Amino acid sequence: MRPNVLLSVAVSLDGYIDDTTDERLLLSNAADFDRVDQVRAESDAIMIGAGTVRSDNPRLIVKSESRQADRVAKGLPAQPRKITVTASGDLDPTAKFWHHGVEDARPLVYTVAAAAPKLREQLGELAEVVDLGDEIDFAAILDHLGGVGIGRLMVEGGTHLHTEFLARGLADELHLAIGPSLVGDSKAPRFVNPAHFPGGSTRRLHLIDVSQVGDVALLRYAPKDASGA
Repeated sequence: MRPNVLLSVAVSLDGYIDDTTDERLLLSNAADFDRVDQVRAESDAIMIGAGTVRSDNPRLIVKSESRQADRVAKGLPAQPRKITVTASGDLDPTAKFWHHGVEDARPLVYTVAAAAPKLREQLGELAEVVDLGDEIDFAAILDHLGGVGIGRLMVEGGTHLHTEFLARGLADELHLAIGPSLVGDSKAPRFVNPAHFPGGSTRRLHLIDVSQVGDVALLRYAPKDASGA
């Protein structure tokens, strides 16, 4: 059985997830970061794209020690398993991603056959590299994750991953945190790329909930819900 897939993203009022400066743009706030930490703690695995590993150099962990302890008390690893996806195989073995929150399980790296040998040589014991063949197949990734016991997958981006999961109808829930900022730079990365999304532009996704987190608006959607078709 495939895992439940939750997409989590913070965007500006004009739909960007970052600007073009060297510093990461913080679109959210402290309270919303804490909310995201809770969602991480409720997930079996967290996925980001290789571009996010390179640009943000995140640890990608549950930061709260009490949430880690709650996971352990439930018989779970202290940290969700980490996952990234790359077609190029361009990943730095010194990145924080490989060296934090990995005591219970090595990160999973999904890639294509052409890049798999390079990645296995570069990363060694830091990661488990999964060869998907000629192309990145996200349905195959979910099948594999279900087979290794992942029941809930949190996807934190970036743009390419969010686009693929939504365009292929593979997302079960979307958490969209809208920060009170305007980026206004057409070269900056957006939430999704142009794509053919299921149902086209006239399909209305099902809105589950709207809430306020300080100066951030949190919208929760169910992309697969038939009532939104």
